[in-house]
Order: sequence, then structure tokens, then C-alpha cells
Amino acid sequence: SQALIRSRDKLRSLQILSRAGLDLPKTVFTNYSRDTDSILHAVGGAPVIIKLLEGTQGLGVVLAENEKAAASVIEAFHGLKARVIVQEFVKEAKGADIRAFVVDGKVVGAMKRQAKEGEFRSNLHRGGTATIIKLSRKENAAAILATKKLGLGVAGVDMLQSKRGPLILEVNSSPGLEGIEKATSRDIAGKIVEFLEANTKAPKKRVQKDKINA
Repeated sequence: SQALIRSRDKLRSLQILSRAGLDLPKTVFTNYSRDTDSILHAVGGAPVIIKLLEGTQGLGVVLAENEKAAASVIEAFHGLKARVIVQEFVKEAKGADIRAFVVDGKVVGAMKRQAKEGEFRSNLHRGGTATIIKLSRKENAAAILATKKLGLGVAGVDMLQSKRGPLILEVNSSPGLEGIEKATSRDIAGKIVEFLEANTKAPKKRVQKDKINA
């Protein structure tokens, strides 16, 4: 349960991954909007990605193309008492990311998700498309290590391809199956069932003692 809680907290999971030496996009957490200049400077300036910590499936994610827009979005989120993280915009990714599906310490499938034209979010729920991809050694190792450090047996690891190598965006503890199975034509659900069967202990038999009445 602790692994699930940590993975669903974007800030906590990024702290764990960073401590493990995994590469991430430059990231700043903020709940204070008056000093936006230092926030933007820390991630390399605009454009930037601004995310709600509680967002899923691309919801609560905004691309701010200039500093004025970034300041306005941050102030708006803070006005709603929302916690946000600000990340660098990795231009060379060109609106695409990688989802590596890890089961029991192995990558059992990977796809590249491409955002539709005019959209920067590659989530399939936002209209993105997916194709099968063969991971590089660094990408494969990063996905496995990220899953291990968060203590998960099953995970979807989202990464960006950058000039610095793979950058971990998020480790999803409840990844969807439809997109990855369609893109890879692999039975990912079957792999999860095999993992569960191998790691589920058989219940102990109860021995009932006969009660002897004196």
C-alpha cells in the first residue's frame, strides 16, 4: 500500500526517483506564486509545463509558452489552493513520450505515444496515437530501476527521449492495458496474472480440534 501511495504523489515519487540517481526533467514544486521569476529560472525559463500534483490522464497539465503566461497560470492554481510542480519543456521530445510497462522487474511491452497536431500532451485519452517501440538499454534500465525504487510489482513508466538520455516523467501504479496491448499486440494482462499467481501464497489449512466435553 505504501508503494501505491508514493507513486500517486507526484512530488514524493519524483523525490524518490531523484535520490536513486534517475534523470528527470528539471522540476520545481511551488505553493507560493509571488516569486515566479526564480521558479522559471530554476527550470531553464519558458516555455514550461505546469502540473497539478493530483492530475491524471493529462488533466491539470498546462503548457505556458512564455513567462507572463506561466506566472498567470501559477497564480491561478494557487488562488484555488492547488499544489503544483513546474517542469522544463523538452523541445526535442516533439510532443512524444514512451510508456514502458514493467511486470515483476521486467519490461514486458513498450510504446511510443505521439500527441495529435496542436496538442502537447501525448496521453491516449487526449487523442494521442501509440506505436510499438524497442527501448534502448538506458531506457530499459531506467524503467526497471524506477519501478523497483518505488516498490511496485506492476507499473507503467513514462519517459521522454532527450539529448541527456531518458527522463522519467511519472511511474503509474495503475496503468491502463488497452493502449499498450493494442500497440504491442502482447498479452500484458496475462503477464500480470502470471506474476500474481507466482507471488500469491496458498492459504494455510485450518485444523479444527474436536472439543471433548468433560
